[in-house]
Amino acid sequence: MKINSSSEVSIAFFSPLKSWAEQSPGNWNVLLGSGLVLLLIGGILTYVFQKKLGKADERTLQISLKSTLIMLCAVILCDMIFPKEYMWQIFFLFKYSIAFLASGIYLAVRYKKDFIN
Repeated sequence: MKINSSSEVSIAFFSPLKSWAEQSPGNWNVLLGSGLVLLLIGGILTYVFQKKLGKADERTLQISLKSTLIMLCAVILCDMIFPKEYMWQIFFLFKYSIAFLASGIYLAVRYKKDFIN
């Protein structure tokens, strides 16, 4: 199989997921449920560690901006990777789930590094 563009790579990589999700409504619901759970965990993680940082000052403002940059980079990366021809609603959900998780993980690591040690 000859691949000419990055969109063909994306389609080739995600087509097994598409066929699995279309086999039954249960598979689609598993995909949707796992995306919602990841979104909820990422949102809670980000919110909790933003609150633990406290009020904005010179140091915490830089941490918040870096967290936002990581979230933006995750959204852009997912836009480049996920296909837009099919299942775009599910990939939209996973895109923001990954973005919130990445931001929350960065904040958790930064919090542990700054306040626990």
